[in-house]
Amino acid sequence: MAENVLSADNRTATGKGANRRLRVAGHIPGVVYGKGRDAQAVVLDPKALEAVLHKSGAGLNTLIDLSVAGGTNTVLVKELQRHPVHGSYLHVDFFQVDLTQKITVSVPIHFVGKARGVEFGGILDHPLRELEVGQAIHVSELRLPDGVRVMTDAALPVASVVLPAAEVEATPTETVVEGEVPEGEAAAAAPAEAAAKGKGAEGGKGKAE
Repeated sequence: MAENVLSADNRTATGKGANRRLRVAGHIPGVVYGKGRDAQAVVLDPKALEAVLHKSGAGLNTLIDLSVAGGTNTVLVKELQRHPVHGSYLHVDFFQVDLTQKITVSVPIHFVGKARGVEFGGILDHPLRELEVGQAIHVSELRLPDGVRVMTDAALPVASVVLPAAEVEATPTETVVEGEVPEGEAAAAAPAEAAAKGKGAEGGKGKAE
């Protein structure tokens, strides 16, 4: 665990004003808490924290040996507040870990490669963005480190390729003006009208005679 070492100092001043002054001076406030211990306010270098998290590759799931006032505890970053625009660290919560006990953390899923279905016009849909894992291994579909077991329901889809939704074109409709017969109906009605006129002419001729 010696590769993930971080130092912090005790923090006596609290409140928004004090925290703002710490950030201006290039530091960030934090707190360390855990089962069976009181919360401890600390202050540390945000660049040092960022370097540890980036180097480990595990992100917020990095086990860190945090040294404060001569004492060292193994901690995880439980919550990390960032600036909404710049992304800089604003505040960090450390959770002290008991290495003799199992813990559950959320691990992000990173997809590698390209699904064959996407090459044929499909769309990659991955509704499951992260998994909860513990301390053993059990799922063959995912490549997990030794000693890790997936806690998420195995029946949930991690990713699937779906066909893109086809656009449905509206069927054009004809507007019939009052007194006007639609084109198809007019063609069908023409012989009937002609026959009716013929009968009328014959009837008129008979009366004239």
